[in-house]
Order: sequence, then structure tokens, then C-alpha cells
Amino acid sequence: MVEQVERPAAKCFEDLWIWRQARVLVRHVYGDTLDGSASARDFAFRDQIRRAAISVMNNIAEGFERGTDADFARFLGIAKASCGEVRSMYYLAEDCGYVEAPIAEERRRQTREISSGIATLIVHLRGAA
Repeated sequence: MVEQVERPAAKCFEDLWIWRQARVLVRHVYGDTLDGSASARDFAFRDQIRRAAISVMNNIAEGFERGTDADFARFLGIAKASCGEVRSMYYLAEDCGYVEAPIAEERRRQTREISSGIATLIVHLRGAA
């Protein structure tokens, strides 16, 4: 029999693994779109992918701070959608030659992992409501 270990509830959004991973993603997106890179010269691309990545992180935080499971789940849904947008943007980045294929695939892997974590938390919150 596997022992169930009770994990303490997050006291703040910074305790959430998904928020910490979203923060890392934002850092990577900014690094991939720094001045001097091909993507930095495409202002629309750079601004869109940065906004989408920031949206993941900030919607997790804002939803947590709302204080209800229903509100949190709603904001997590927005964060998950933004995560998909970042993943899609990395296909474009690869196709346009803004990032090398291994970097694009690593970022897509990160977004899939974050998205999965968000989905799991949404299911938990909706089950608790």
C-alpha cells in the first residue's frame, strides 16, 4: 500500500509549482527575444509572445488572490489558454528562424508541462467546489 502524504495547501501564489514554472518560462521568453536577436526586430512577434507568457504567470497569481475556487479556476483557464498561445508562438518562432529547433521544442515542452499542471489544479478546484 502506498502511503498518502498530505501536502500543505499553498499559502500564497508563490508556493504554487505552476506559478514558479511560469516565471521561468517568462524569463526564457524574454531571453529568446532580447535586443539583437531576429525576433527582437519583429516587434509584433516579440510583444505578443512576451504578453502571452506574462499572462500565464499573472493569471495564476491573480486567480489565487481572488480567494474563491471558482474564480481561481476561471483565471487558471485563462492562464492555460495563454500557455497554448506561447506554445503556438514557438512554432512560428522556429518557422521564421527566430530560434533554433531544439530551443523551440524545449519551450514547447515547458508549456505542455505547465499546461498539464494547470489542468490538474483546475480539476481539483472544480471538484472541491
